[in-house]
Amino acid sequence: MNARIIGLGTALPKFSVTQAISAEMSAPLCCTTDEELRLFEVLYRRSRVRSRYSVLLEKAAGLGDDSGNGNGHGHGEVDGIGTVRRATVNSDGNDLTQSFFNPTRDAADRGPGTGDRMTRYAETAPRLAHNACASALRAASTDPAAIDHLITVSCTGFAAPGIDAALISSLGLPRDVTRTNVGFMGCHGAFNGLRVASALAREKPGSRALVCAVELCSLHFAYGWDPQRIVANSLFADGAAAALIESGAETNAPPWSLAANGSCLMPDSTDAMTWHITDHGFEMTLSPRVPDIIKAHLRPWLETWLARHGLALGRIGSWAVHPGGPRILAAVESALSLPDSALAESHAVLGECGNMSSPTILFILDRLRQRDAARPCVALGFGPGLAVEAMLLL
Repeated sequence: MNARIIGLGTALPKFSVTQAISAEMSAPLCCTTDEELRLFEVLYRRSRVRSRYSVLLEKAAGLGDDSGNGNGHGHGEVDGIGTVRRATVNSDGNDLTQSFFNPTRDAADRGPGTGDRMTRYAETAPRLAHNACASALRAASTDPAAIDHLITVSCTGFAAPGIDAALISSLGLPRDVTRTNVGFMGCHGAFNGLRVASALAREKPGSRALVCAVELCSLHFAYGWDPQRIVANSLFADGAAAALIESGAETNAPPWSLAANGSCLMPDSTDAMTWHITDHGFEMTLSPRVPDIIKAHLRPWLETWLARHGLALGRIGSWAVHPGGPRILAAVESALSLPDSALAESHAVLGECGNMSSPTILFILDRLRQRDAARPCVALGFGPGLAVEAMLLL
């Protein structure tokens, strides 16, 4: 019995800023010397991110709806201590302000405490998650009352009752829907959520599982000078995505089937990518060794995994690779000897939206499905460990 993706939905905060403005906003919070500033600017340019969305961008005249869909791109002025006073949004001409990260002139300031960041998460994440789920349900022409299982994925916030309870109320899901929360799995969290959804859906023919991944990475902006954390600051953004999974017999319909899942914790890599809770937000470290680890270990493991399913690299029709950053995408391309065009959707999502952590792979899959990309498709994601998750779609 197959588990198939019958609907995908994505959602972004209402406002975004260009990477250039993001760098202007961030530099005073991280740099204290001209030498640091020069390296900071290089790191932001190398990110290959052109714009990013954030729930922290608000209308200057008052709080805007910071959890809807939108595509505005901002530009503006930065005052003497690094807060954005004005950013004009191309789509509607509103003036924006960056809220929450208001620095002091104290060099030891590390920004809001984790409690304040979690309060903001609890206020804003549920609506963004709702928008993604509602879009997926519409795409699948499915009544919320027909959902049997709900799986929520997030690594950027904790609250109880959480996003799952909020979605039951806002979407009108059954009060007895089964709930599973996948937490703190990092950028490959959606893979873990889809694995759970696939297993649950297969328990009973015709059952449906809704997976929702939502991340507010901008809440965890890291103050101070640390090149690894500045790389993270330059890449991460906010977003949500949802997938509706249904079990049943094969049909002539176009949904993609979740045929297999794989996982590998790469050797000698426990310090290569980490994600810890600190007094001032969740703190990521991203070692420059990550691309080399991928180059050394990804291909041997992936070839063995594919062989177990009767496939070889040359038979894969399309690729959905989580864009952890441009060097990670380049490492995957090198390790697997892929042509430049193979990861076009991954590069496009990184440029337009940044790295949104767990929802990002669903943004990529949505684009591949919309253009009816060739199958089999292999999806790959990387997270703390360093771990790789793989998914085979037919």
